[in-house]
Amino acid sequence: MQIGIDIGATKIEYVVLDNNNKEIKRDRVLTPKNYENTVLTLTQIIKKLDQDGGKFNVGICHPGAVDKTSGLIKNAHNSQWLNKKNLIKDLKKKISNNILTENDANCFCLSEAFDGSASHYETVFGIILGSGCGGGLVINKRIISGANGLGGEWSLNQMPIENVENLKPNSVLDFSNRIEGYLSGKSIEKEFYNNHKNKISAKEIFALYRKKEKNAQIFINKFKENISRSLVLIITTIDPDAIVFGGGVSNEIDFLDDIKNKTSKYINEPNLKTVFLKPKYGDASGVRGAAILSRQNSI
Repeated sequence: MQIGIDIGATKIEYVVLDNNNKEIKRDRVLTPKNYENTVLTLTQIIKKLDQDGGKFNVGICHPGAVDKTSGLIKNAHNSQWLNKKNLIKDLKKKISNNILTENDANCFCLSEAFDGSASHYETVFGIILGSGCGGGLVINKRIISGANGLGGEWSLNQMPIENVENLKPNSVLDFSNRIEGYLSGKSIEKEFYNNHKNKISAKEIFALYRKKEKNAQIFINKFKENISRSLVLIITTIDPDAIVFGGGVSNEIDFLDDIKNKTSKYINEPNLKTVFLKPKYGDASGVRGAAILSRQNSI
């Protein structure tokens, strides 16, 4: 048996999988807004699920990455209270279970590459488009996190194929022009308001697009161009067999073929072989990936 736990900004979801990946139990609780209560909540969840104490392996996915030298979490932008904390060390003071932690997008990608929609492919890139953006890389069903824990974080790059002729020597690129600044749910809502003075959710913008409302159609067509340009970085650098799109914004996308055609145009690769996929396990993939992670790396 393996326990998977997904620490989100608003909820902590947990699952128990048997050795055949069958889901035994799933539930969620609200995420505490401070570190001490987060550790307490995680401890309570693990003890409730593993009443024998230490029998189950535990995988935990969270925003950000873990510094491989210090063991401290970094870059957890939506869960700031996790930053500069050694989660494994603090949990081990309270429980004896074998614990592993990993970035949430990496666990999403692992789940889909392991037995999800991309299970038949060797090199898989997972994209999370939600309130923010994230990415993960899995090769041969193993997460590639990189030396700095930044493997897959394509959204931190500047948007490619931009007009850079006006940049002056030594000028600093505006970090708001990074990929996340174009594709995240928060960025979509902000830009739509700036353009049309209409404060609505990303989900509502996509709904208007499907109803063929003029402003929403123009806006989402531009979104298609932006996401296609962003994928140029992934395909020309990693050239994965498959890209899996997850997260709340991705749930609204019903035009993956359009995105693939536009990406193909930007790369000048008419017969683009990369497969674009929706996830088999949807929003549950992150927590499932955490459970699978604990199995792969059990001691």
